[in-house]
Amino acid sequence: MDFESKDPENEVIKPTIEGMLNIMRSCLKAKTVRRLVFTSSAGTVNGEEHQQPEYDENCWTDIDFCRTKKMTGWMYFVSKTLAEKAAWEFAEQNNIDFISIIPTLVVGPFLMSSMPPSLITALSPITRCEAHYSILKQIQLVHLDDLCNAHIFLFEHPEAKGRYICSAYNATIMDVANLLRNKFPEYNVPTKFKDVDENLKAVSFSSKKLTDLGFSYKYTEEDMFIEAVASCREKGLLPFCNETQVNDESSMEMKKQEVDITSKKQAELKAVQTEANSAK
Repeated sequence: MDFESKDPENEVIKPTIEGMLNIMRSCLKAKTVRRLVFTSSAGTVNGEEHQQPEYDENCWTDIDFCRTKKMTGWMYFVSKTLAEKAAWEFAEQNNIDFISIIPTLVVGPFLMSSMPPSLITALSPITRCEAHYSILKQIQLVHLDDLCNAHIFLFEHPEAKGRYICSAYNATIMDVANLLRNKFPEYNVPTKFKDVDENLKAVSFSSKKLTDLGFSYKYTEEDMFIEAVASCREKGLLPFCNETQVNDESSMEMKKQEVDITSKKQAELKAVQTEANSAK
C-alpha cells in the first residue's frame, strides 16, 4: 500500500488490476485450481461521501467520489475496488469458482521488519500520524489470525459463494484511543481529536453472511492491539515501557503479556517452518 505515490494510476491502480487478472489467467491455464479466494478490502465497500449506519456485501465504493476527494489512501480503495470487479467479471466469463473475502482493518502480530500499513493506521493515536485519523474515525477491525482462518474456512466450505465481509468489531477513533490509553498509558494517547464528535457512532460492517455459514471469531479487540504493540516493540518500532520512565502495575503486566505472546508466536512460526521443511 503506497499512500505517497506520485503516479497512482500507473504505480498502484493499473498494476493491482493487472496483477489480479494475471493470477486468474494462470489459475485458468493450470486447470488444477478448484477455487480461488481473493483478499479484497473494506475499502471496496464504504468509500462514499456519507457513511451509512451499516454495510454488507452488496455495497460498493464510489470510485468517482474517491478520485475526486483524494482522501488518505484513495488510490488503494480505487485499486482494490476495480481489481475485485475485474476479477468477478473474469471469473464469470471463465467459469471460475471465485470467492472474495473483505477484511476490515487488520490488527495483530506481524513478521515483517517495518510496520504494516494497517498498523500505521491502527496505532496512529500512539504515533500521532494525523493523516490516518480520518481512516480510523469510524473503523472496523479484525485480528490477523481470524482473517487467516476465515480464508481457510471459505476455501474449504462447499457452500461458500460470493463476497464475505470479515470483521469482528466496529469502533470509532475515540474507542481505539480509549483502549490504547488504558492498556498503554505510557504513550499518552490523545483524549480529543480535531473535528471528531465525542458522541460519534460507529459504522457497522456486517459479518452475518460469514458467521451464518459457521465461522466464529476467536480474538478480542484487546488481543489485537496488545499483540500489535508487542510486535512493534520487539522490532524496535515503538519504545518499551521502561524507555518512557513509566512504572505502574498495568504497564508491567502488559509487558509480561507481550513476552508471552511473542514467545507463543515464535513457537507457532517455528512449528510451521518445521512442517514445511518436512513436506519438502
